[in-house]
Amino acid sequence: MGVNGAGIAAAALAIAIPAACVSIPASIAVARRTDFLDRPREYRRHAVATPLLGGAAVLCAVLVAAATLGAISGRWAVALGCAAALWALGTLDDRVVVAPKWRLLAEAGVGVALFAAGLRFRTGLGGDVDLLATVTWVIVLVNAFNLMDNLDGACAAVTLTCAVGLGTLAALTHDRDATVIAFALAGAAGAFLRWNLSSPSRQFLGDGGSMTIGMLVAVLGLAVTDHAGASAPLGACLLAGLPLLDAALVSVSRYRRGVPLVTGGRDHLSHRLLGALGSPRRVALALCLAQSGLSAVGVACERIGAGAVISGSAVVLIAGALAVVTLDSARWRPAGIATTDVLRIPSMRPVPRALALAVGITTAEVPRVPSLRPVPRPLAVAAQAEAE
Repeated sequence: MGVNGAGIAAAALAIAIPAACVSIPASIAVARRTDFLDRPREYRRHAVATPLLGGAAVLCAVLVAAATLGAISGRWAVALGCAAALWALGTLDDRVVVAPKWRLLAEAGVGVALFAAGLRFRTGLGGDVDLLATVTWVIVLVNAFNLMDNLDGACAAVTLTCAVGLGTLAALTHDRDATVIAFALAGAAGAFLRWNLSSPSRQFLGDGGSMTIGMLVAVLGLAVTDHAGASAPLGACLLAGLPLLDAALVSVSRYRRGVPLVTGGRDHLSHRLLGALGSPRRVALALCLAQSGLSAVGVACERIGAGAVISGSAVVLIAGALAVVTLDSARWRPAGIATTDVLRIPSMRPVPRALALAVGITTAEVPRVPSLRPVPRPLAVAAQAEAE
């Protein structure tokens, strides 16, 4: 990183961190005054009702830094406008339930808007492929960060390290505006950890925060890999690898258990690490270190060239697949999460409660079994105790 890039990064941090330290307490006060609280329920096991609107504070800090350093212009005006739109949608979802289809449509619309503004993948395979790759990237990453927001500190810690990696590459490629946005996001996320990792946590990001952060990381990935070739999406994936790993782990685990992906649960990467490390702070540190390694690989490969990106991505993909298999094993499985195989029951009748409990499934989880469809059948009965 050159002297100029380092100076821009330092300036963005110097503005974003104090801005976040002002906006976070203010957003907590607003959340308490308006009863915008996340109350313990179902799989959410925090001890007390906790203020939301953390996303508003993070976005505010990023906007203040961007405006102060002149990074709100042209395509970045579109990007930050899209971030504000997803913040509004996510915040609405924190208050009332927004159907997943509307969220997906909004995310796809953001992808199209970014593509039109020039923030896109350039695969060299034609405009339609570039558009599809760009929209898919935005949708996947927004939802990956949304899934990552499942334990105190997890999403903010990963955001911090992703943003530093993306900002470093932006500075090396002399993209001033991307450098400002990336390090402003890093500073805001780092400041948020002070409140989010307190015991008990004093504020949550909420969907308004995780969706906004996911979108900002996605657009930064588009900006810093702005070169021709199919390697661009692969390079972007390296720079945001940990949320993608968590999404893959959850998808595989829930598919094996017959649980819909859109449901909440304590089966994420962070929950599995929590069982081994014992505290959210240690988990946040482990996630930071892991994503730092991925970001370093991503930056190095991008600087070397397309061949290095492809080779590095192949190695990381193999390592990620092995990690998913390992983390979904009995050793890393959180309490109440059982490994499954496939049982076919040719019946449309409800599963008898005695049979369901015998295999560790409650009748509420599997009310009816469609004909000849795979039904999860745990090899252990750990879920039975929790169900009772």
